[in-house]
Amino acid sequence: MQIHRRTIPLLAVVLAVFGGAPHNASAQGTGTVTLTHVHGLAYSADGGKIYIPSHHGLAIYSSGKWSKAPGPQHDYMGFSATKDGFYSSGHPAPGSGLINPFGVIRSTDAGKTWTKLGLEGETDFHVLATSYGTNAIFVYNPAPNSRMKTAGIYYTLNNGFMWKRAQANGFSGEATGLAVHPSDPKVVAAAAKSGFYLSTDSGDNFRAITQGAQALAAFFDLDGEHLWLSSYAGAPALARANLKTGKKDPVTLPPLTRDAVSYIAQNPVNRNEYAIATFERNVFITPDAGRTWRQIAREGKGL
Repeated sequence: MQIHRRTIPLLAVVLAVFGGAPHNASAQGTGTVTLTHVHGLAYSADGGKIYIPSHHGLAIYSSGKWSKAPGPQHDYMGFSATKDGFYSSGHPAPGSGLINPFGVIRSTDAGKTWTKLGLEGETDFHVLATSYGTNAIFVYNPAPNSRMKTAGIYYTLNNGFMWKRAQANGFSGEATGLAVHPSDPKVVAAAAKSGFYLSTDSGDNFRAITQGAQALAAFFDLDGEHLWLSSYAGAPALARANLKTGKKDPVTLPPLTRDAVSYIAQNPVNRNEYAIATFERNVFITPDAGRTWRQIAREGKGL
């Protein structure tokens, strides 16, 4: 099976369980957008748009309609948002003349233009996360490059000028997902095949916060008080954990058949509104923090 989403060992296991495969379609004109793959999920700073990076550029959902974002139709990977813009990795569009892969890039104009932040031509970071309020960037580096001498978790607090390796004590294997606290970049969550792990010292030391289920995606609420956790253990699950008490409240998911949540995002203006995307390219919005859901894309087809 050819996997174009986050190509990590965990996904090979998950997709083997789900039996899913991406369709060979591309994003089209306004109102008929098809998501070839889903490589991230983010709201605009004003809360009016949802951006979804796919294999052929960015798709936008706004006011009940789908459209293509202006700008290059790159294959964005590791796509993540802050209050100031988007960060990503990935591959340039055919004919763009840009060096492949991107390393780390940044856009402050909703994806119209991008600035190189380093490691161009060296690494495609499939696992990349940002702190919404501080612009800290955490990545899982799969292999040595000119700035990162070994595989592992690295972070930068100055847009790639300097990278530091997290010691990751208490965490072993590959990080299949990362999330960074919106106001405290020392607080980091990491996903692995064995569960979710939390660090309060920039990834130097982790402790397990779940075990027994495959960890898929993590997301910090913008209030910085809760952490959303998507997992799979025979069935998809979504929970919201209180960072102070550790209490985990289950979130009722919409019906998912052979599927699970791969990305989570929160509207920065209306903070009861969230969006989720799944491995099978289904996208849902909830206006009430997960009590009810409305589907806006089905198997990659915008509704």
